[in-house]
Amino acid sequence: MTTKASIVPACAICLAAAFTVSLPQPARAQQVTPPRVPNEIRVPPGNEAFLKGHGVGTQNYICLPSDDGFQFKLFTPEATLFDGLRKQIITHFFSPNPVEDGKIRVTWQHSTDTSIVWGGTAIPSTDPKFVAEDAIAWLLVPKAGVEVGPTGGGTLTAVTFIQRVNTSGGVAPPEECAGLNDLGKEKFVPYEADYFFYRKN
Repeated sequence: MTTKASIVPACAICLAAAFTVSLPQPARAQQVTPPRVPNEIRVPPGNEAFLKGHGVGTQNYICLPSDDGFQFKLFTPEATLFDGLRKQIITHFFSPNPVEDGKIRVTWQHSTDTSIVWGGTAIPSTDPKFVAEDAIAWLLVPKAGVEVGPTGGGTLTAVTFIQRVNTSGGVAPPEECAGLNDLGKEKFVPYEADYFFYRKN
């Protein structure tokens, strides 16, 4: 016969087991395989890919004078990066880099912990074996500065290099910036790309 005394311990064990199962499991590190890229934008040895995001947004241009007439100049990208589950992880834009006394640099800011990495001078590749003719260049971007988030978040402070690959779109139409009448014209060109973030091994 089941007694009240034996039921209580049994229920306690069941509740403990259920509670243990319901506890959040430790987050697993994202496994990131580096992309195949042209030699000129390979990341130096001693670095490993640890974060990947698919960027969707626009390359924003303004028509300005150039050495040979007029040309669209990039004044900022505006993009959101998503992980493999289509969850927003990073925003991408231009902003002042405090490490370089406010120099405007390409910027990536983590959407959760708000840590930031600024990129330095990019190394481009338009190798036709990799880059579509109607797409913006692939890039290797070294770190130029980092900043922790206001609550100490530091996901992007470990970044050493960023690669922009698998680009589509984003090229400004040159015929729309050809003379004085076009001066100051802005063009927001849709694009997509994959971004790989590296840190030291």
